[in-house]
Amino acid sequence: MSPSLQTGRAPHEAVAKPQGCTNLKLRQLMRRVAQRYDAEVGQVGLKGTQYSLLSHVVKLEPIRPVDLASRMNVDASTLSRNLQPLIAAGWLTLEAGADARSRLVRATEAGRAKRAEAQRRWRVAQEGINATLGPERVIALHALIDEAMQALDEA
Repeated sequence: MSPSLQTGRAPHEAVAKPQGCTNLKLRQLMRRVAQRYDAEVGQVGLKGTQYSLLSHVVKLEPIRPVDLASRMNVDASTLSRNLQPLIAAGWLTLEAGADARSRLVRATEAGRAKRAEAQRRWRVAQEGINATLGPERVIALHALIDEAMQALDEA
């Protein structure tokens, strides 16, 4: 079979090849997006990562740190390091679990209030991204990310 029949392209058409480093491009995009979210959520005294952690705990509590790390796709040492400022601020607690070796993470009332306050700022950031990029582009971006993650998981 000829190349044009195999690809559906005329023999003179060149196949487009990706240019540049995918990792670099994704990191650049992520930094720009994160800056927008951090600027908004920062108005209530949280970093974007702290808001995400607080939100996960509020949704999943009570939860063992190992399970929380798994759900957030972070390693245990990263989670432990990120929990400390939220515990120190009084927004989360680390309590005894079912046995002497286990612990449970819970949000305090102050933590739930902080999350609600931050969620309003997060929504402002989300709407700003949607307005800047346009809803169609955001929907397409989400679909492309989901497809790429699934393909990478299957590989």
